[in-house]
Amino acid sequence: MLKFTAQLLAVTALGLLTATASAADLYVICSSGVSLSASDVRDVFLGEKQFAGSTKLSPADNAAAQAAFLEKVLKMDSAKYSTSWTKKSFRDGVTPPVTKSSDADALEYVKHTPGACSYVTTEPTAGAIVIAKF
Repeated sequence: MLKFTAQLLAVTALGLLTATASAADLYVICSSGVSLSASDVRDVFLGEKQFAGSTKLSPADNAAAQAAFLEKVLKMDSAKYSTSWTKKSFRDGVTPPVTKSSDADALEYVKHTPGACSYVTTEPTAGAIVIAKF
C-alpha cells in the first residue's frame, strides 16, 4: 500500500508541475488592426515605439502578470521599469502605460481600445490578436 501511495503522490506532484509551467506562459496581445512583431514588444512597453503604422499605440500593464512580464520580456525588475518610465515621462512627455488589475481587465481593455496592447497569462480565444508568446 505504501508503494501505491508514493506513486500517487508523484503523479500529483507531476500534475502540479505541469499546471505551474503552463501558468507561466505570457501572451502579448493587441487590438485588431495593430500590426507588431515580437521584437517590437520591448519598445512598445518602454515608450520607444508609439505608433504601428498610423495607429497610436496604447499599452497597458497587467498587475497580475507584471512581475513575470518584466522578468521574461523586458529583463528588468519593477524598480528599474518605474525609473525608466519616470525618466521617459520627464524627458519626452510620454505617459506610462495604464495598469489593469487582471487578465480579464487587460483583455477587455484591448478589445475595446483601438491601438491597445497588453499581456495576459491565458491565451485569449477572441477579441485580440496574439503578437507573441513568452
